[in-house]
Amino acid sequence: MGSANNSGSAARKARIEEMRRAEQVRERRNRVLVIVASVVVVAGLVTGGVVLVHAQTDGKGTKDAAGDAKDSGDSGHFVTGKDGVRTWSGKLSRNHVTTAVKYPMHPPVGGNHNPVWLNCNGNVYTSPVEDENAVHALEHGAVWVTHTAEAKKADVDALAAKVKKTPYTLMSPYENQAAPLILSAWGHQVTVKSADDPAVNKFFATYVQGEQTPEPGASCTGGTMK
Repeated sequence: MGSANNSGSAARKARIEEMRRAEQVRERRNRVLVIVASVVVVAGLVTGGVVLVHAQTDGKGTKDAAGDAKDSGDSGHFVTGKDGVRTWSGKLSRNHVTTAVKYPMHPPVGGNHNPVWLNCNGNVYTSPVEDENAVHALEHGAVWVTHTAEAKKADVDALAAKVKKTPYTLMSPYENQAAPLILSAWGHQVTVKSADDPAVNKFFATYVQGEQTPEPGASCTGGTMK
């Protein structure tokens, strides 16, 4: 039994390392794509601004495409499993939007998100990040570790060390959450008591590039770092 587990773990590590090497190739491609996307976004914002001003001038109200995009597009609720993992039961939208999004859960585990993902190649952020960029990272198969000011420094440091050595993970402060330490993946979330909680390793093993990933193998570099 132990041999089978070790073989599975070795295979998983080899797959992640292969993805890490592929990052270098994808990063060059993604830089070009991000530049093109930025140009398109800017053009869209200019056009949207003209439409909004025109609507206001005509007295037709201020609701437009940008306003609609503030909705996460999500519907449903969490269902808690025997292992404590909460799974979103319902729809998680995947549209790219350029406005702030109101998510029905905190931290969010999916929904409409920014076209640019948050870098998630073992990145540890010491300041809060934008939900919309982090959700895009989850779409790429990342696990997002979040903590409040109430979390113990020893736990934060230990989790940060784990994230730094694990591709497709990221970590950041997040005050608007129900517990000091929470781990999130696309459609899944778990509260852990400490860095030593067995649920930490289990969540990482299951959801880092796990079966829930909408875009497996997509880049975790070449995005934004804020």
